[in-house]
Amino acid sequence: MGIRNYLIEGVSGTGKTTVAEELQRRGYHVVHGDRELAYQGDPETGEPVDEPAHENEMDKVLWRQKRWIWNIDKVKSIIADRSNAISFFCGGSRNFPHFIDLLDGVFILDVDPNTLEQRLASRPGDEFGGRPVERELVMRLHTTKEDIPRADFIIDATAPLERVVNEILEKCEGSRTY
Repeated sequence: MGIRNYLIEGVSGTGKTTVAEELQRRGYHVVHGDRELAYQGDPETGEPVDEPAHENEMDKVLWRQKRWIWNIDKVKSIIADRSNAISFFCGGSRNFPHFIDLLDGVFILDVDPNTLEQRLASRPGDEFGGRPVERELVMRLHTTKEDIPRADFIIDATAPLERVVNEILEKCEGSRTY
């Protein structure tokens, strides 16, 4: 059996980092995409881009959100690495169409709007979603799902963490191909 690779996605505040940390605690290979792979770039070409001046804070937040991409060569390298039985890529990327077909499955963490609002309201201002303009964008993205990839599995991330992670692992086991 070769390595299996899964994406854990969802809008900011749905629990991607918390799930990733729990998977790591349990001994799984986890790639924190927002920490290890992300940069501001052109979602089609992957070329890094310089941030222009913005007319207002919402324009700045929208510009950054649309250009938050992952290094495709690094993603492909991790997928090609056969030293881990399973790898979880956790985080968001606007260039996911360039690597999503290389994955064995996509989990979308989802919460109800009230839970999402509460989680974002408790974030510090230096963490994405912690400022009102960012919360406004996240709530819109939650409603429209416009930058979320297709889901193989939608996970109710309002459940206790242990149950969320167990459900992800059970679905990975059930999707194993030989």
